[in-house]
Amino acid sequence: MKYIRAIFSGILVWIAVSLSFYILEQILFVKDSFFWQSFMVTIWIVFFAIGSAKFYYSKNYKMSGLQLGIIMSLTALFLDVIITVPFVEIPNGRSYESFFTSPVLWILALVNAFSVFLWKKGSKVKKSVSL
Repeated sequence: MKYIRAIFSGILVWIAVSLSFYILEQILFVKDSFFWQSFMVTIWIVFFAIGSAKFYYSKNYKMSGLQLGIIMSLTALFLDVIITVPFVEIPNGRSYESFFTSPVLWILALVNAFSVFLWKKGSKVKKSVSL
């Protein structure tokens, strides 16, 4: 059950990131700047990752933050393979290759995984200090 909840946490992050890009594409000042959209989502993904990690750990499951972050990132990448690329990227003239060779994608995946790792590590330190 703990892996299903970890996968669901990854789905939550994927939804949040996808919606963020969609909303930013509708805003006049940033809709034509992939750089600014990516910059904002890279900051926001930290909060999306921590929120999803809090959801996961609310059931008191024991999993390392890095493992959870990796599962969440892999889940989001899998959803990109089956949903984002075929239904968003390809109709807009892009391809699997252009999507998966984008440094932004890999930066987002790494920021997601390490945000969960660092948040979990920080929450362990706070618990041991408060004892």
